[in-house]
Amino acid sequence: MVTSSGQIVPVILSGGAGTRLWPLSRELYPKQLLALAGPRTMIQETALRAAGSAFGAPVVVCNEEHRFIIAEQLREIGVTPRAILLEPVGRNTAAAAAAAAGVLDRADTMMLLPSDHVVREEAAFASAVETARRAVSAGRIVTFGIDPESPETGYGYIRRGTPLSDVSGAYSVERFVEKPDLETAKRYLAEGGWAWNSGMYMFGAGAFLDELAKYEPAIAAAVKAALTAARRDLDFVRLDPSEFAKAPSKSIDYAVAERTDKSAVVPAKLGWSDVGAWNALWDIGERDAAGNVVIGDVVACDTTNSYLRSEDRLVSTVGVDNLVIVATKDVVMVAAKDRAQEVKKIVDRLKASGRGEASAQPVVYRPWGTYQTVDLGPRHQVKHIMVKPGARISLQKHAQRAEHWVVVSGTARVTRDEDVLMLRENMSVYIPVGCVHRLENPGTEPLRIVEVQSGSYLGEDDIVRLEDSYGRK
Repeated sequence: MVTSSGQIVPVILSGGAGTRLWPLSRELYPKQLLALAGPRTMIQETALRAAGSAFGAPVVVCNEEHRFIIAEQLREIGVTPRAILLEPVGRNTAAAAAAAAGVLDRADTMMLLPSDHVVREEAAFASAVETARRAVSAGRIVTFGIDPESPETGYGYIRRGTPLSDVSGAYSVERFVEKPDLETAKRYLAEGGWAWNSGMYMFGAGAFLDELAKYEPAIAAAVKAALTAARRDLDFVRLDPSEFAKAPSKSIDYAVAERTDKSAVVPAKLGWSDVGAWNALWDIGERDAAGNVVIGDVVACDTTNSYLRSEDRLVSTVGVDNLVIVATKDVVMVAAKDRAQEVKKIVDRLKASGRGEASAQPVVYRPWGTYQTVDLGPRHQVKHIMVKPGARISLQKHAQRAEHWVVVSGTARVTRDEDVLMLRENMSVYIPVGCVHRLENPGTEPLRIVEVQSGSYLGEDDIVRLEDSYGRK
């Protein structure tokens, strides 16, 4: 049940909207792409956690919007994925796991890893992985149970059964329980023998597909058809949209783990958190003498037990306690720490009002770099644009707007109809309406320009791409 090299294939699941960590995490840039608990992003930490000698190259399952960002973040840490599978629609973890299993050999051992979890005890993680690997070799579908530290109501629970006779440290599963109320969670903690359900799994690819076909044949069939009709796009595999959409949306817990007689659990103390809300980041953060976690430009006076984070501007407090304050370029969010899970209410209200802050960051990421709108009026828009070394935007034209580019730093190669111009710092160029144009960075440093748009319509859909290096239409 292992690869020919004996290595485990990590399967990194990168989905979800991350609304409980708004305004940092947003639908188009969720928490796994952010550096929330250290200098690296959460998906980078996940990939590196599973990059030791026991593991092979990962398979990543994500959506189309995040594909270039994820590929770039993995490249930054020297991780080359075995495959990046693009889900056309979200269908929960059972379908995602089936898609990953479908591109592996049936004999491969795969480990399902949510991309947005924190694991602080690396040695305990490695030990639990080895125990799980032995259980998988014995034909088990293994989940990792976290020894509970408090009566949490935000996690599912697993009641462990008898020890496995052939695998020390692993147990049969007596039952899975959905998120309990507080009194039930306290009882579980007092009883012992319960673990939080981490959402991390390990199993043989073939064994999982067999169990899925037994209990959820519609998911198995839809994913198999989506893989058969999939197409390769640069470094990505696009699952067929019409076939994948036929898969019922169910978690791996409901679809397989709670129903199969092959389930096993490996309990572990991993220093684990799913970072489900701002108070979780306070729990795992480094606190000062007043009990505050302080990140960024913050001045706190007579402030206690709070999470204070600034991504842009100065945040200052006086005489407050037990708060979460997060400031980004476009939003300041303040919440009572014990009600941090309710931040989703703000997101829901913003969405109902049609406000872009619910889903988009001020900085928009593209495969070639980033842009940020700094001023917007009825007939003009000003952007800061950064193009990565060696990258270029699509060859394109606009029907309703003209553009003026000013180079702030770096070197720009500009195609303007039949002309090709080289621009350096403080030089500029005008792009008339309807002009076929392209911006490239031939240098080794980031190219930064200010773009001034003018015209009757300034939306991003006023782009006709004539040629694109990244396969976009």
